[in-house]
Amino acid sequence: MKVDNTFGPVDIAVSGMRAQGQHMEVISSNIANARTADAGGGQPYRRLETILRAQTEGVSGVVVDQIVGDQSPMQRLYDPGNPQADASGHITMPNVHLPAEMMNLSIASRSYQANAALLRRYQRMVETTLELLR
Repeated sequence: MKVDNTFGPVDIAVSGMRAQGQHMEVISSNIANARTADAGGGQPYRRLETILRAQTEGVSGVVVDQIVGDQSPMQRLYDPGNPQADASGHITMPNVHLPAEMMNLSIASRSYQANAALLRRYQRMVETTLELLR
């Protein structure tokens, strides 16, 4: 009997955990900077997005392909007393929407948990197989 890549399920689950871990870090950065009107150079924080892609070599998994700035329009907030307000009394705020970020965080967290559960099940399967071979 030939076994090609005994650790395939482990590799896939670990790649998923790594990718979702990075995704959660990006989401956390978005949440932390949701009210950052000046992230440097007088510009508000721009929401970041994680682009995931499937690995192509051997057993498939997932990796973070890139982290890019969301090009959706920034929010405008009427705050005439703010020193950063323009002539019309508006300030430009980040394009981060907290409810959407919380949903994204929940999805990434559940994906991470699903991969961890797969690792636990695989470990139990290997332990059972070893017990049967004794």
